[in-house]
Amino acid sequence: MEHTALYRKYRPGTFKEVVGQDHIVDVLASSVKMDKISHAYLFVGSRGTGKTSVARIFAKEVKVNPSDIYEIDAASNRGIDDIRSLRDGVRTLPFDSKYKVYIIDEVHMLSKDAWGALLKTLEEPPKHVIFILATTELHKVPDTIISRCQVFTFHKASELSAKNIVLEVSKKEGFDLDSGSAELLAILGDGSFRDTLGVLQKVLNFHKSSKSEKITKITREDVEKITGAPKTILVNDFLTAIVEKNIEDGIKTIRSASLENLDMKLYLKLIIQKFRLAIILRYAPKLEEEMASDVSEPDMEFVRDLLKKDKEGMLRSKTLVILLEAYQNVDRAFVSELPLELAIISILRQDK
Repeated sequence: MEHTALYRKYRPGTFKEVVGQDHIVDVLASSVKMDKISHAYLFVGSRGTGKTSVARIFAKEVKVNPSDIYEIDAASNRGIDDIRSLRDGVRTLPFDSKYKVYIIDEVHMLSKDAWGALLKTLEEPPKHVIFILATTELHKVPDTIISRCQVFTFHKASELSAKNIVLEVSKKEGFDLDSGSAELLAILGDGSFRDTLGVLQKVLNFHKSSKSEKITKITREDVEKITGAPKTILVNDFLTAIVEKNIEDGIKTIRSASLENLDMKLYLKLIIQKFRLAIILRYAPKLEEEMASDVSEPDMEFVRDLLKKDKEGMLRSKTLVILLEAYQNVDRAFVSELPLELAIISILRQDK
């Protein structure tokens, strides 16, 4: 396995390779085809969603050679002197391209004086310059800057698209991940393609391919062990406690998760995800075959059995709403497991 970081190794190099940002790629590709290029773009989105990658691809699509592409990290080049230096460079013509492209990452980190200097350049930009500003915090970018840019908002990676990337990259690297493993890694990536591949790399580095094996198999249990993610049994035991209306078992399970020092928000997210699957199978059983491709067989079998046991109809939308409210409260709780404990009490109506 190569030492190059997976997110660098598999970074998209063309618009067709960009995942989950069709609403942006289609507009940019069309503008290139119609030769309607703006002088300034603002890419907005959470970390690891492809802002810098799309900026580089766009520069390549408008035939800008590497010598005329300038990448600036505003986090470490945030002062007015840095922007003045940039303004001096903007005045010079490109080396061997029609345009010079300036990609300014984390642009919200610029100082107040630097914003003023950049604004003057954006107000009267040379025809040969394209600015692509990228930020994770749009509210910190002055309105005067925003108004002079075409703004594109990048979506967080969906769990399905992140899962597909995990499966694809793993296969190329000589590893075989089951559906449950890829699903968990996608959840751990939390909407960031870069973070998802970072967690995957951690798992693959632990399971280095044996020379005697062409493909190394990795299970969900392996992923749980390496990443410290909540064990499936803790998720299943909590859901079983709800169905069996056993508040003691439910709180014991939460305590076990706490004693293992698990991320309670991630634990609750996994509970909600499996609970959602149960509700879909209950109220839209015809979707089971379609859902089966996205869920591991053991998980599907567990949910089927859970539905058979649920004689009193505990797996319902009202219960899911309570769990979702608990999820929103985890970050604000002084005791991280408290929202989940209160949730199961509320679900089982033991507070009356």
